[in-house]
Amino acid sequence: MMIERTYMEHARRVLVLGLPLAGSQLAQFAVHMTDVIMMGWYGLDELAALVLASGFWFVLFILLAGFAFAVMPLVATAAGRGDVTMVRRATRMAIWLSIIAAVVIYPVFGFSDEVLIALGQQPHIAVMAKPYLAVAGFEMIPALVVAVFRSYFSALERTRVVLIAVICAVGLNALLNYMLIFGGFGMPELGVLGSAIASLIVSTLMMVALAVYAKMATPENDLFRNPFKPDWAMFSTVFRMGVPIGLTSLAEVGLFNAAALMMGWIGTATLAAHGIVLQLTAIAFMTQIGLSQAGTIRAGNAMGRGDEADLRKGARVVVVMSLMMAAVSSSLFLLFPDFLIGLFIAPDEPARADVLAIGGVLIVFAAMVQFSDGGQVVALSLLRGVHDTAVPMVLATISYWVIGLPVAYLFGFVIGWGAEGVWMGFVFGLTSACLLMSYRFWVQKSRISREA
Repeated sequence: MMIERTYMEHARRVLVLGLPLAGSQLAQFAVHMTDVIMMGWYGLDELAALVLASGFWFVLFILLAGFAFAVMPLVATAAGRGDVTMVRRATRMAIWLSIIAAVVIYPVFGFSDEVLIALGQQPHIAVMAKPYLAVAGFEMIPALVVAVFRSYFSALERTRVVLIAVICAVGLNALLNYMLIFGGFGMPELGVLGSAIASLIVSTLMMVALAVYAKMATPENDLFRNPFKPDWAMFSTVFRMGVPIGLTSLAEVGLFNAAALMMGWIGTATLAAHGIVLQLTAIAFMTQIGLSQAGTIRAGNAMGRGDEADLRKGARVVVVMSLMMAAVSSSLFLLFPDFLIGLFIAPDEPARADVLAIGGVLIVFAAMVQFSDGGQVVALSLLRGVHDTAVPMVLATISYWVIGLPVAYLFGFVIGWGAEGVWMGFVFGLTSACLLMSYRFWVQKSRISREA
């Protein structure tokens, strides 16, 4: 079915859908950022341990979350066709795959300290990170199921409930962090371990709340009918889409975590400064993810209707909005570097001046990558909207591991630029991904009418 919309109508629909998605991404990230800020006020070594531990956990999460991310284009396309059965089948099998993957991966957390030490991290920091990961490993199941529900609701354009749920999670996580990290309200002072326990509680409660809402608010999809009945055809479909999505995300996240390991070779202050600048970059990136997810949903819906003109016009609107967001975040980084970095470090921290100095240089590189980072995630999300996941996985691997990581090591350690050189790897990797993904979508995959 063809629908004629003006660019302004597309912009309005993208904003109505994308703003709550961006808000929920920011709120979700605020949960993690609360951990970082509170741990930074607790101690520098503890902050370094949290940066490593959360990076370790997130690498595994982002790999396994490919099944959850596959729900968004599948459900959006099914909704465009009015296929309620397909909506239920895709969501149920994504939950199956997410739980199975979380159970299979858990033993890896038992060897986290050995892995981090083998990767060149300071032994006492790696040992501090292990208790966090032992608890955070249990969080993988509820966190992945929450990701499935978020994709499900987003694809159905019920984005406000996701935003409300995550905002509630921010407040609860902050309260639990205060209680369990610092020992507030008579609770034991657990430091890094307390942060992990808080995250586990929050993710579990979110999973239950979203499941209840799905049952009550979308009865037409009958999501929990025959929850244990296998659906091998859809299981295979979600698996085939989810694995490339997970590996694509892993390629990018792996580059950033490899960079964190390199920063650990340089020193604790450098690692902490890098972690802080990365947090600021991630905040800006969350808005881009929200916008790009709106692109995935609109593209999937247009594909379901076989409406090529609507797809391309909507995609142009999303790209322009991404450029505008990148301009804003880049300007803020360049105008207020000390203020932004200083939010993460206690005023009486002995290494505060060193962290501010190092971070002040790195944030310039963060400003440089805003446009390419936003461009690559928007192009990638549009490709997911038209169910193209295998080739983007290859393009991401080339961009981040064949180009980005070698450049980071070359400039950082061979040429000797240190932390600044490592960030050069981000510049090259993200720019390559932006160009390759954009070419793939606009030249090869945005013409869907004859494929639908």
